[in-house]
Amino acid sequence: MYGFLWRHLPGPTPVKVLLCLALFAAVVAALFTWVFPALAPFMPFNNADVGP
Repeated sequence: MYGFLWRHLPGPTPVKVLLCLALFAAVVAALFTWVFPALAPFMPFNNADVGP
């Protein structure tokens, strides 16, 4: 996967490094903004109730 990205990004090595960092930041931001909040209600550790 990383080789595929590296081969298809335009520019010399410094530009590719910056583009890889920007893509990584965009993926992390998307995960924290949309994916993790959508999955949070389904996680078992969200139930903090004490049993009877």
